[in-house]
Amino acid sequence: MLFQKDQVSVRYVKEEDAQIISKWLTDPEVLQYYEGRDNPQSVEMVLNHFIHNPNSHEKRCVIEFNDMRIGYIQMYPIDSEWKALYGYKESQNVWGMDQFIGEPTYWEKGIGTKLVQAAIIYIMEKTGAEAIAMDPKVNNERAIKCYEKCGFKKVKMLKEHELHEGKLEDCWMMEYKFIGG
Repeated sequence: MLFQKDQVSVRYVKEEDAQIISKWLTDPEVLQYYEGRDNPQSVEMVLNHFIHNPNSHEKRCVIEFNDMRIGYIQMYPIDSEWKALYGYKESQNVWGMDQFIGEPTYWEKGIGTKLVQAAIIYIMEKTGAEAIAMDPKVNNERAIKCYEKCGFKKVKMLKEHELHEGKLEDCWMMEYKFIGG
């Protein structure tokens, strides 16, 4: 286990998780916010993209609530291209994270808030990051509210930033700055 807060725990993804991640990423209710309803992910796609992908800098993990798998989170150092887009200096240690709760029955229960709070502490303690950046779509109001509750601030609008369901969507660049960062 990488980290835990109350009943929410996070551990590295395993091959055995491909089936349930594919279940989440074929659910239209989940896909409307993550990946897009026009981009369902088969088990093979999940294995290739989320589990066997050789990008060693990403920490790809499963979210569990009371030992039940309910979602996915990935944490990673922001590369030069994204630092430039977000307005960071090359020398800055900035991390990004993306996450979703794949079981809609667990939405609106404060689990996302506990997850993000615990991830902030984990990233701060393990990486020495100065900041964490995320770029949720502007219409993902539930996620934005959660991130703001955890201390993230909207920094700038990224116009037509993410291709989602055939349309370039606007996103908020949101940032959590560590004290002194």
